[in-house]
Amino acid sequence: MSEAIAADQLKSIVERLENLEEEKQAIAEQIREVMGEAKGSGFDTKIIRQILKLRKMQEHDRLEQEELLEVYKAAIGMA
Repeated sequence: MSEAIAADQLKSIVERLENLEEEKQAIAEQIREVMGEAKGSGFDTKIIRQILKLRKMQEHDRLEQEELLEVYKAAIGMA
């Protein structure tokens, strides 16, 4: 009995993961399309990706990173 339950549970997990993988692929395609639209409008997609990364960060972490970047740039004569 428990083997049948475990098999059913495993099958359910695998099917859910398969569905999520399909959704992930669809979302990745949508992201590519939006980035293509941005590029077609003249935006730099590398900068957009960087903005997305920065927006995910906590403000204090972002400020700390920006300050450290300025220190490093100054240290090598880029400031």
